[in-house]
Amino acid sequence: QVQLVESGGGLVQAGASLRLACAASGRTFSSYAMGWFRQAPGKEREFVAAVGWNGNTIDYASSVKGRFTISRDNAKNTAYLQMNTLKPEDTAVYFCAAARWREQGLSAATTFAYWGQGTQVTVSS
Repeated sequence: QVQLVESGGGLVQAGASLRLACAASGRTFSSYAMGWFRQAPGKEREFVAAVGWNGNTIDYASSVKGRFTISRDNAKNTAYLQMNTLKPEDTAVYFCAAARWREQGLSAATTFAYWGQGTQVTVSS
């Protein structure tokens, strides 16, 4: 089992950058695929980005491709989401998620068994 804690959210202006971090507990972080999802008020949770457990698969939602970058540091048990050129429509609660030994199906929330509590990102126009 793994516990996830997100950090790095905040209020920024359009065009700014933020880096979210997801710190995981335990000593098996390298065996987990890591994903980022977001949920805006009144909308369903949607996929943002994910990286497979061995790093061979990286996937992005079309709405963030070219602006966001997902990465992982297994030595620090942490996954990151670098968000550049933020837009007001990126405003949401961002959640990180983990799924053990997964390289496929990473855009589906149902793939992930473990979730963090979320961090708020607000982008003003």
